[in-house]
Amino acid sequence: MLAKIESAAVVGVEGQRVDVEVQTSQGLPQMDIVGLPEMSVRESRVRVRSAIRHAGLRFPKARVIVNLAPADLRKEGTYLDLPIALGVLVCTEDVRADDLRGWLAVGELALSGQVRPVRGVLAIAELAQGLGLKGVICCPANATEARAVPGIDVREAATLADLVAALRSGDWPTPPVGGASPKKSIHPCWSDVRGQEVAKRAMEVAAAGGHNIVMGGTPGTGKTMLARRLPGILPELTQAEALTVTKVHSIAGLLPRDAGLLRSRPFRAPHHTGSATSLVGGGGIPRPGEVSLAHGGVLFLDEVPEFPRSVIETLRQPIEDGFVTIARSRQVVRFPSRFMLVAALNPCPCGWAGSSVHPCRCTDVQRQRYENRLSGPLLDRIDIQVELEPLPPALLRGRAQGERSQVVRQRVVQARARQQARYGDLNASTNAAAPMAVVRKRCPMKPEVHDTLLQAIGRFGLSPRAHDRIWRVAATVADLDGSDTVAIQHIAEALQYRRFDRKAAAYVA
Repeated sequence: MLAKIESAAVVGVEGQRVDVEVQTSQGLPQMDIVGLPEMSVRESRVRVRSAIRHAGLRFPKARVIVNLAPADLRKEGTYLDLPIALGVLVCTEDVRADDLRGWLAVGELALSGQVRPVRGVLAIAELAQGLGLKGVICCPANATEARAVPGIDVREAATLADLVAALRSGDWPTPPVGGASPKKSIHPCWSDVRGQEVAKRAMEVAAAGGHNIVMGGTPGTGKTMLARRLPGILPELTQAEALTVTKVHSIAGLLPRDAGLLRSRPFRAPHHTGSATSLVGGGGIPRPGEVSLAHGGVLFLDEVPEFPRSVIETLRQPIEDGFVTIARSRQVVRFPSRFMLVAALNPCPCGWAGSSVHPCRCTDVQRQRYENRLSGPLLDRIDIQVELEPLPPALLRGRAQGERSQVVRQRVVQARARQQARYGDLNASTNAAAPMAVVRKRCPMKPEVHDTLLQAIGRFGLSPRAHDRIWRVAATVADLDGSDTVAIQHIAEALQYRRFDRKAAAYVA
C-alpha cells in the first residue's frame, strides 16, 4: 500500500514542501528512508517504530520504504517523524488517508509516542498558507507559534495516540482564545543616562532614521548604557517585521515555548571572542548568526577593535544589503539582516588616550594597531560617529533628571511615520534603508545647502559614500524637526556626527 503525507523542511528562513511517501511491500521487516536524509532523519525509523507501539498500534511486519520528495533536497532535523508515522499508519489502515488530505504534519516523536516541538514552525505555517492547505498538525508547544499566521487552521496533539483518536473521531481539542504572546521586554529607561546630551541626541537621530552609529570615548562615559537603552526608544515591530523576526528566532531555537509573535525589537551583544560564523551565520547546516538574530533591532559590538579584523569585515555585506547569503556545495540560503549597528570603542588599548586625569600607557605603535582594526571602508558605512566626553563629577549628585524613554520614543515614532509615508511604495521604511536616488528626490535640498555639504566633503576629504550618508542623516534630522526639505541647520548637525572623519582630516592637516 502507498500513502502520501504532506510535510515540510526549513531552508534558510523559508519552509520547503516535502512529500513523505510511505510504501509497504513483501520482504524482510525493515524500514528504508531515501531522499537525501541526514543522520537525524535516518534515526527517525527507531523513534517511529517505538512511538507506534507505545500508542497501542501495530507496526507492519513488512518492508517499509519511505521516500522524501523532492529527492534532491537535503533533509535534516526531526521535522519528519510525525508525518512518517502517519504514513505508516495509513498503510496499516489505522488512519484514513482522507482524514489527512490537505493537512501538513510536522513534529518530533519521543519513544513513548509524545509529540515534541521542532524549530521553524512559523515558516512552515506560512508555507501551508501559501500552498492553500487546510492547516498544520503539530504539538501543543508549537501551536501558538503556528497560529500567528492569519487564516491558517492549527490542530494539535500531545501524543501520537491522541492524534490517531482525534483523526478517527473528528473531535479535536478546542484551541485557546487568543494565543499567549511573550511579555514585552522591559528596557532600561533613557533618563538613567546622565549628561552626554550630544550623544543622546545622536542616538535619537539614529533611532529615528535606522542609522548605524559608533561611539568613542574613555571608559565609563556611558557608551554601553546608551546602547542598551536604544531598543526602548525604537517603535514596536510591524506585523511583517514581527513575522520575520519570530521566524529567525524560531529557526535558531531561541523562541520561548508557547510563544506567539515577538513584538519587542531584539538586542544582540556578541562577545568579541566570537567567530565569523557566529556573527554572520553559517556552519555545515547553515544557521542564522548574530546579524540575523538582530534583524529588526540592534546589534551592539562593545569594544569593537577587540574583535578580529577578519570578523569585523564580514559585516560589510549585511550592512550594505540587509541580508546574508551563505553558499554551500548543496544549497545556497539567505538570512535577513537589516539591523542597527551600534559600536563602542576606546581611544586606545588602555582606554585613556587624551584623558587629563589618567595617563595613557600605550605606545604609538599600539595605538596605531588598535585604530587600524576598524577599517576605513567599514567606518565609512557607519552613518553617525560621535565621541563622548568624561562626565563632570557634579553630575553624579542626586537622581537623574533626563527625558524618559516614552518621551523620546514618541518623537522617534513620529519621524518614522513621516518616512513610512514617504517610502510607503518601496520595500523600505527609513532613510537608512531607502535607495539613495529616492532619498535625493523625496528629501531635496536647495542648491546653496548642497554647496555647503560639498564644501565640507572637500575640506574633510570624505568619500562619495560619506556624502550620501550625511544626506540621509540630515533627512532624518529634518524629519525630527517636521520639515519636508533638508535645510542648512540639518546639514550642519549631520556633519557634527562625522567625528572620526573630522579628526582624521585635522590630523592630516
